[in-house]
Amino acid sequence: MFRLVLARLAPRLAAVVTKTTKTKRAAAAAAAAAAAAGSTAVVAAWCSGETETPPPGSSGSSGSSGSSGSSPSAETVVVGIDLGTTNSCVAVWRGGKVEVIPNEAGGRTTPSVVAFTDSERLVGAEAVAQAPRNPANTVYDAKRLIGRAYTDAVIQDDLATWSFAVKAGRDGVPLICVDYLGKPREFTAQEISAMVLARMKEIAEAYLGHEVVRAVVTVPAYFNDAQRKATADAGTIAGLTVERIINEPTAAALAYGLDAATPAGDAENHVLVFDLGGGTFDVTLLTIDNGLFEVKATAGNTHLGGEDFDNKLVDFLASEFERKYSRSVRGNAKAMRRLRVAAERAKRTLSSANRAAIEIDSLVDGIDFDTSITRARFEDLCGQLFRECLEPVARVLDDAGVAKSAVRDIVLVGGSTRVPKIQALLSSYFGGKELCKSINPDEAVAYGAAVQGAILAGVRDSKLGDILLVDVTPLSLGLETAGGIMTVLVPRNTPVPTRVEKTFTTHAPRQTSVTINVFEGERALVADNHPLGSFSLSGIAPAPAGAPQIDVRFAVDASGILSVRALDRATSAEETITIDAHSRGALSPDELERMVAEAAQFAAADAAARERVAARNAVERYAFDTKDRLSAAAGADGVGEALVAVDNTLSWLDANSAAEVDEVEAKADELRTVVEPVLRKINENDSGSESNASDE
Repeated sequence: MFRLVLARLAPRLAAVVTKTTKTKRAAAAAAAAAAAAGSTAVVAAWCSGETETPPPGSSGSSGSSGSSGSSPSAETVVVGIDLGTTNSCVAVWRGGKVEVIPNEAGGRTTPSVVAFTDSERLVGAEAVAQAPRNPANTVYDAKRLIGRAYTDAVIQDDLATWSFAVKAGRDGVPLICVDYLGKPREFTAQEISAMVLARMKEIAEAYLGHEVVRAVVTVPAYFNDAQRKATADAGTIAGLTVERIINEPTAAALAYGLDAATPAGDAENHVLVFDLGGGTFDVTLLTIDNGLFEVKATAGNTHLGGEDFDNKLVDFLASEFERKYSRSVRGNAKAMRRLRVAAERAKRTLSSANRAAIEIDSLVDGIDFDTSITRARFEDLCGQLFRECLEPVARVLDDAGVAKSAVRDIVLVGGSTRVPKIQALLSSYFGGKELCKSINPDEAVAYGAAVQGAILAGVRDSKLGDILLVDVTPLSLGLETAGGIMTVLVPRNTPVPTRVEKTFTTHAPRQTSVTINVFEGERALVADNHPLGSFSLSGIAPAPAGAPQIDVRFAVDASGILSVRALDRATSAEETITIDAHSRGALSPDELERMVAEAAQFAAADAAARERVAARNAVERYAFDTKDRLSAAAGADGVGEALVAVDNTLSWLDANSAAEVDEVEAKADELRTVVEPVLRKINENDSGSESNASDE
């Protein structure tokens, strides 16, 4: 079988986009309408061998039907979820505004952490609380695993920092290894992320009072095709219909721009979104012009964030402990977990203070660890990482052809932007410009996702009616041609959704099939880019080399997800794929179906665990209340026997922590049988005493 090559029949048509708001909005709206109808507006000429959509909008208009802004229903509401490396957040458009939804503890963000024990699964703050006691079965950083192969250099570097085990599964998919319900289990990053998404779904349902099934989920702008698809799979496993995957900085721009005043005149309002979170980093340059949000360029690093700063601090603290006490702490998972908690706390302190004290009792072998770190030392430890944050800024300005002086606002998003040194470097880069801190960096992404969700739900609201979002592809998409050359069909920063078609031909005489290898990246050779998948087109009519005409079409949807089609014009032989699942670390339909079923089982198990805990707590409260009442009547008939029954019940609860609800309730009935007659006698005696006292 020969590789597809090789000779393109004609140069690519240049797309011409005028800079007037009216033309941009018309082009975007037309493409959005075509995409909604299942087709694409195309500019083409047969002889060109290529077609391409005009710059489209991904959000569409508010529409003429749908729920009102004040009372979205269970069927139409679309929540916005920021699925973060460290924390996640959910929001909804309701009553004409965005509401960030608190969890049951009142927190507006929830840790993206999942823990497994012998009796239950925990998600969020509860998982974090037990992590020092159970580090090997407490999973975090799933976002750094999702959509990657186990052999990825990023994962190999991270293995040393994680307290949980990861191994290579089938097709190189990384599997997270834990003990759950007394048995070893393995989970993909999609499944762990789905557990976090399901938790956000539960939080939204408790707040809204009805089921939530539709969501807009955000991803870093620099997430590749595999990572986007894997995130969408996680949503499916969680029981959500993911209506749209949108880029985090673009969502934050919606949060910023919804109420921001646009300068008068025709000048474009350039806004730079600097999004530095717990594990990922994005920079996006866009224009906001009378409700048109148009991304010009995006860049970033999917492995740079606050956790990398934590790693530097943890390494420093471990070395400091070894220097002071001549003992290593690095092989002790529980001790390292405690160091990490202390490091994160110190980092937060140093955002507002010049020194942070670190005190950890009995860290290793009964040794108390006391030390401190200054802001200057922290900035020195992380200096290289801080400077790396400026590289994507320079790249987006260069890609967009925009001068620093033309940037009107610099919007800070993500908790890690609170680091003073990062703010100082960024302000200095723009000549001392004041940074925009008007939006909550922890909530802005979910806020913008909720705005996009309201638009997709067809909410009628004057604040939403003029919003049109035009996002872009973060990386170039192309295929391999002769000599291992990367032939780009969709350049990076192309507006989406888009469809591009080019015509290729065969490299050898009488060639009857071709293999199409799809890549993404910016390097000239495919060996230096990221493979997305491959497929074969067979049934090509035998002909001299260069005679067959094979149309290859790349289509990128509004979520940034790619599908590829190849068609032989002579025979109409056709193949279409949405990129081979296993080659990109995503899930096959069978795997996805299995994981959806397992997620439902886990949810049922969680509900059963909550019922067991509730039943135990109820019996325990009853036992202690009864013990107090009996103790107050010491010496009365039957009290001694009743107190023994209470103590026996409490001992049984301690010894049978995994008892089922019916067992707990049966034990409660046994206790009531013994104590209730005694309590009635005590009450009767008390009533009689009161009656006698009143007669006197």
